[in-house]
Amino acid sequence: MTQRQAVTPDHIRAYLAENPKMRARDAAHALGIAEAQLVAAGVGAGTTRITPHPDDIIPAAEALGEVMALTRVEACVHEKVGAYGNYHPGEHAAMTLTEDIDLRIFPSHWVHAFAVEEGGRRSLQVFDAAGDAVHKIHLREASNHDVWARIVADLAVDDQSAGQEVAPRKPVEAAKVREDKADILREEWAKLTDTHQFLRLCAKLKMNRLGAYRVAGAPFVRPLAPTAAEAMLNAVRDAGIEVMIFVGNRGCIQIHTGPILSLKPMGPWQNVMDPGFNLHLRLDKVAEVWAVAKPTQRGPAVSVEAFDAEGGLIFQVFGVGKKGRDSREAWGRIVTALPSVAPVPA
Repeated sequence: MTQRQAVTPDHIRAYLAENPKMRARDAAHALGIAEAQLVAAGVGAGTTRITPHPDDIIPAAEALGEVMALTRVEACVHEKVGAYGNYHPGEHAAMTLTEDIDLRIFPSHWVHAFAVEEGGRRSLQVFDAAGDAVHKIHLREASNHDVWARIVADLAVDDQSAGQEVAPRKPVEAAKVREDKADILREEWAKLTDTHQFLRLCAKLKMNRLGAYRVAGAPFVRPLAPTAAEAMLNAVRDAGIEVMIFVGNRGCIQIHTGPILSLKPMGPWQNVMDPGFNLHLRLDKVAEVWAVAKPTQRGPAVSVEAFDAEGGLIFQVFGVGKKGRDSREAWGRIVTALPSVAPVPA
């Protein structure tokens, strides 16, 4: 933490001036600071510190019209173009749900936020206590720029200092396995009626998602080769079906519902580059992939889920089960055809 605290706002601004094309996340990493500290250095020079609570930010975003919503983890970036709306607040969990912008929000992790204007680009950016990005809202040419100044003024807080203190980053929780609870896990798993019951079951048994997958075995899970992540994206594109793609961090989960039209690999990245939806996946960060089946009242919910080497969830993909847009059968065939590997030791 000493290096993160030692870098002054003046030093940050000078570094950015010398490296104007560097992405904020990469510049922060190069300086050994959190991204929120990098962004905060611009306060007073195009950046305004704003209230971070989603109850304030999301209704403001609705007035902006068409924007790009961005949520990411280290290995995957999820970008959706659309308009915010249908916001449902909640103390522990909130939601915004439109055809294009579909988010699950966890307000306790919305700790720092900024309105950023630089080089003609405008955005609202939210960070957690450690200064890591939780969610970003980027204005586009078609956005309602006329309301930007009012929104910034309404959301601005009294503290407009350029420095930013951050908390130590909490490590990713590794797989929590309870071999002695494996029989109970399988018995209770078979009784699930909704996918949302799964994490409660894991907590009751003092496991987490990845730990449960490592001990459950067939017919609940099947370990897949890391290459299955890219194979799955290609198969979905080729089949022309709709899927739901979830990418989330501690503060926000973002969901795409629709097809995958185009894939463009670049170095270690595989990229979905579709109108209204982009996904950027670091294939070399994919360490474990699992095919998972959870019983529900509407039939089994089958997913493909990828994890990094630390045990962090990268993405989840499900078949779409909406009336008139049901891809579950075709999705099931894709998942069945993905390559298996030997089970990961629990």
